[in-house]
Amino acid sequence: MADDHAWQAVSAYGESRHLIQTPNIDRLAQEGMRFDRCLVVNSLCGPSRASMLTGTYSHINGFYNNYNCRFDGSQITLPKLLQKAGYQTAIIGKWHLETDPTGFDHWEILPEQGIYYNPPMIRDGQKVKHTGYVTDIITDLSLDWLKQRDTNKPFMLLCWQKAPHRIWEPALRDLDFDHDRVYPLPDSLFDDYSGRGLAEHDQSMTIANTMRVNEDNKLTTPKDLTPEQKKIWDNYYVPRNEAFLQKKLNGRALTEWKYNRFMHDYLGCIRGVDDNVGRILKYLNDTGLATNTIVIYSSDQGFFLGEHGWFDKRWIFQESARTPLIIRWPGVIQAGSTNKDLVSNMDLAETFLEAAGQAIPERMQGRSLRPIFNGATPTDWRTAFYYHYYEYPADHNVRPHYGVITDRYTLAHFYKPTAYNPDQAAIAAIPNDYWELFDHEKDAGEMHSVFGDPAYAAVQTNLIQEVFRLRAELKEPAQDDPKAFGRATEF
Repeated sequence: MADDHAWQAVSAYGESRHLIQTPNIDRLAQEGMRFDRCLVVNSLCGPSRASMLTGTYSHINGFYNNYNCRFDGSQITLPKLLQKAGYQTAIIGKWHLETDPTGFDHWEILPEQGIYYNPPMIRDGQKVKHTGYVTDIITDLSLDWLKQRDTNKPFMLLCWQKAPHRIWEPALRDLDFDHDRVYPLPDSLFDDYSGRGLAEHDQSMTIANTMRVNEDNKLTTPKDLTPEQKKIWDNYYVPRNEAFLQKKLNGRALTEWKYNRFMHDYLGCIRGVDDNVGRILKYLNDTGLATNTIVIYSSDQGFFLGEHGWFDKRWIFQESARTPLIIRWPGVIQAGSTNKDLVSNMDLAETFLEAAGQAIPERMQGRSLRPIFNGATPTDWRTAFYYHYYEYPADHNVRPHYGVITDRYTLAHFYKPTAYNPDQAAIAAIPNDYWELFDHEKDAGEMHSVFGDPAYAAVQTNLIQEVFRLRAELKEPAQDDPKAFGRATEF
């Protein structure tokens, strides 16, 4: 799993800007199944990871945000259940859940967000220091564990990369990977948010105003580099930064420059991830493990790559709530297949358990993808997916909201942290509380809300009913947990 890897930046998904080639991730798609509608329950790193481990929504597992939540390691989790079933379990890489991992025979994790160069890590409770690039190191450690494991037992390895999380520092070998390419601009880079409500106007996550030129766009050098590493870094960035400063850009020209530097750094990180996916796939092939190993590639959520002028995630909108998901299972999944059902990373725990022949606890709220692998989607499979984001106020000032996503529509309710009331008159009376409705078929970029349009009256009513039906089914409390909100101290 990568961190913040947008589906738009996986070439197997065929995004129109053709941002990058990811041949090793694409190979998994060629040999397995590409899911085109994989959604997350809460588009934020920690909450999404908690959902993957527990198969539950944030209000069940208790991890709502990256600010004041700590993962309760005593609850039922996938690794604990597989461990009990005789599997060896390991997590290596980014954890970001504040408490020590439980249910793993071995763990080596980055503290907090971790750093890209020469990262300190925590190995089974002991602090260690590594030299090199974090994506390579996480892969090295993952391969070491695979080589040293007990070959008489089955295993589950979670190789969770930091990249391409902000502040997007590529491997030094990849600094010139795109040869100063000028990237095509997204159509909505200069979105003025007309046709939408307060939340879109009030956010703070634009490339133009929120992205920091010095840190995010690499006008300053990372402090963690060795002298040898710094020399390579400076040889690439310093002359380009000097040329930028001489131009004294402002307005749209500055935003376009920042977008291109963002794309260079972000996609450079993904190049490193893809290379290291290739290393793991080669090991599985070389050792004969490939034929009896399920390989899953995904991200903890999606990411905005300039759409609506934004970077980051958090929103119910498609660039954020949708994440890449590719699964290879030789002999079970037909090579080169695709799927458009509404699935979720919350379904992965249930899928692993069924694959291992284990019972799925009633507490879990997702469903196993196993029948979908055979092209036999159950007739009662979800047609609407419930989403809920909480972390507000926070550095990006994205207001709390919940709603549903269907094959054609997104309905979102932006609200103040207060008791819910399905009565529409009561909802309308709450200041700054409103709904938005988007028709993907007519408005693929989710640029104009049609909520309140008489032509969508029946759709609107049905989707609002679906929201509250799912809230009841998922046991969403009438009042949010107070710790669900707060001011974040990091990105």
